[in-house]
Amino acid sequence: MATTGSQGSAWQDATSTGAAGTSTSPISGNGAGRANPLAESATATVDKIASGAHQAVDRIASAATTAASQFGVKGEEMLEAKDRMLDSTREYVRTNPMAALGIALAAGFIISRIIR
Repeated sequence: MATTGSQGSAWQDATSTGAAGTSTSPISGNGAGRANPLAESATATVDKIASGAHQAVDRIASAATTAASQFGVKGEEMLEAKDRMLDSTREYVRTNPMAALGIALAAGFIISRIIR
């Protein structure tokens, strides 16, 4: 439909108000005023969903932060444990070099048999 002069478009014609000020919109039809409460209900529902999603994201972010800090603490504990074991092993090798050499040879032999 071509729009010329005062005719307007089909959309404008469909949503214009009549001479008495009543809506002739195809959306409102005979139940004028039903679209507005429906829109408000939809807006309220979308707001509830958005709020719930925001809270869920906040909870997940909080859990991730807690987990990351726990991994940080556990990682530090693991590094400290590694350092303690390394120091302990060095001390054992210094005080018992022959036993350490025998243990190393036995471990090497066992590993070579497993790999074959």
